[in-house]
Amino acid sequence: MHDHSGHAHHHGDDHGGDARRIAWALALTVGFMGAEVVAGFVSGSLTLLADAGHMLTDAAALGMALTAMRVSTRPSDKRRSFGYHRLPVLAALVNGLALFAIVGWIAFEAAQRFLAPVPVLAGPMLIVAVLGLLSNIAAFAILRSGSRDDLNMRGAAAHVVGDLLGSIAAIAAALVILATGWTPIDPLLSVLVALLVLRSAWAVIRRAAHILLEGTPEGFDAGQIRDAVAVAHPDVHDVHHVHVWSLTPERSLATLHVRVRGDASPGPVLRAVTRMLGDRFGLHHATVQIETENCPEGADCAEPSGTPLRPA
Repeated sequence: MHDHSGHAHHHGDDHGGDARRIAWALALTVGFMGAEVVAGFVSGSLTLLADAGHMLTDAAALGMALTAMRVSTRPSDKRRSFGYHRLPVLAALVNGLALFAIVGWIAFEAAQRFLAPVPVLAGPMLIVAVLGLLSNIAAFAILRSGSRDDLNMRGAAAHVVGDLLGSIAAIAAALVILATGWTPIDPLLSVLVALLVLRSAWAVIRRAAHILLEGTPEGFDAGQIRDAVAVAHPDVHDVHHVHVWSLTPERSLATLHVRVRGDASPGPVLRAVTRMLGDRFGLHHATVQIETENCPEGADCAEPSGTPLRPA
């Protein structure tokens, strides 16, 4: 006997609000990116060009995040029984990997600038950097007000944080050049920003990969779930094959086998187990297979030890 316990999901409104936030951040990013590219070439500032490079990939990342968020609301079909909920997680992974590529490009360009310094027009660089900082602060504030558990939003915000740090570094570099004329500060600060961005990118990649590899969600322990199910109803004799994973960061799923005593009625056990999983662990979508003490022929019902959780 199986039970696919579910509940009504109310993520549509949240996703709709988050999608609007990403759209606004995308508009701000694209609107300022062109000016920063031009200013970077005119002033000769690698920090500005690095920040413009961030903005270019941010525009792509935000566009990907927006598309993924909208597509994820599509209903399930014959080929994808869980629908498209994983698409935002995949988009977050791609965005994190894109940040790694940007960091590599910045490091290469910085090395070239150290070997062959170029003149930098600090005045235009400072003006554009200040305007860029204001734009990035506005974009970050918009994204920050969204869901903090949504990995796709976190990936998009990581890109914008990289831009924000890049603008701060560009302002600092411009001020140093105006005061001292020391142009190596520009590539030096661009590398510092790249390292900070790398840290955020790695956090997003690691969590997205964990979800895509069906890792156990944070805060869940299969052993604790097994022990809790064992005492959920007096007729539970053994619990095994407990698996917990995430469909998305906000939605965890579980499957488990529960063996009951031979004369037990499966219905009350099933209801007790599913209710406990939802109330105690927040597992509102659990597939519970009820088995009798007499294991079906050819089935692997026992734990490796073959020892029941309680004596019969």
